[in-house]
Amino acid sequence: MSIDPAVYARLREIADQLPQIPGIGKVEIADGEIVMMMSPVMRHELAVLRIARQLNAQVSNTHPGHIAYHGADLEDVGLGRLRNPDLMIFPEALLESEQSAVLPHDVLLVVEIVSKSNPENDYRDKVRDYSAMGIPFYLIIDPRTGTGIVHSEPGYDSREKFAFGDTITVGPWTLDTSGLLTYA
Repeated sequence: MSIDPAVYARLREIADQLPQIPGIGKVEIADGEIVMMMSPVMRHELAVLRIARQLNAQVSNTHPGHIAYHGADLEDVGLGRLRNPDLMIFPEALLESEQSAVLPHDVLLVVEIVSKSNPENDYRDKVRDYSAMGIPFYLIIDPRTGTGIVHSEPGYDSREKFAFGDTITVGPWTLDTSGLLTYA
């Protein structure tokens, strides 16, 4: 699953030098390749916002000093992975640091909103990657079907499915999914 560190370093260097391209939202590195992701649609971004608001209202009580944030990269050099999750919970102080990405041991939760164009990335590849990184919780929200999955436990052996409209538990947090919209 991991790649040669020198190969990863070279891919990271190339990814950092790529120009901004209209319609390309994120650049990730996985399986020895640079992956350019399409910019998300508005309902995707609305789901991120609504989940972030709920999490931030609770995180200060459950994990003081942490934040649910949507703009940071997640990097595991040992696995040769650079991901840009839709949302993560990690210490807010990391945003003050000089490091270019959040490290997996700092992350409590990753949230991905499934895209129309590449759903297998969230359901297969990222389940594998986030589990290997040791991230305790991974929440998948799928606006294509109005459903989702909460992954937890080591290796993500526990998978709780839900439908939009359900109130779900993700670790110590409770989320109301009734405000989530399906793609038109």
